[in-house]
Amino acid sequence: MPDAVLSLLKRGQLETPKPGDSAFNGHALHLIAAPQQSLEAAAEAARAAGLNAYILSDEMEGESREVGKVHAALARAVAQKGQPFQRPCVFLSGGETTVTIRPQVPGTPRGRGGRAGEFCLGLALALQGQPSVFALAADTDGIDGIEDNAGAWVAPDTLARAGALGMKIDQYLDRNDAYGYFHPLGDLVITGPTFTNVNDFRVVLVL
Repeated sequence: MPDAVLSLLKRGQLETPKPGDSAFNGHALHLIAAPQQSLEAAAEAARAAGLNAYILSDEMEGESREVGKVHAALARAVAQKGQPFQRPCVFLSGGETTVTIRPQVPGTPRGRGGRAGEFCLGLALALQGQPSVFALAADTDGIDGIEDNAGAWVAPDTLARAGALGMKIDQYLDRNDAYGYFHPLGDLVITGPTFTNVNDFRVVLVL
């Protein structure tokens, strides 16, 4: 790093302006889109289609694969026991999850994908082909990580179709390779850039 930049950093002169800073004088902020709005719009569309719709939260955080497992547990409870939600239904969530990159094992492909894809890997693994459960997770800006997809989707036959191709989902999770898993299945969600960003979007459908 250049000495001049390092010096400025050490003196705190490159800090972003904080509330009350004179840099904001004469400026106004208008928030025109938020994560909750994307969830409410999806819930409204689901209800119009005759489904019950429930919004879990627009502030979910944590490891993507673990959040996927939690959503799977909820979906299995709805599918098998009819609780806590009445089927047919969708439940939705938003927020920014995290992917912890595992070290690359020599001789294996480099993992590709982002938060939405890894959520779908964790979800599919935990669902274990649960009938009547479908899901989609995508980044609202149209780009999941640095790939060309917004996310991926999961169906009851996801594991079976992958197995027929010799793909074991736990191996793809081990190397954070959601893109490599869902691409051969044709299950990537590709929208192109949306030119907006209200965090991640996740929806689980239980019929």
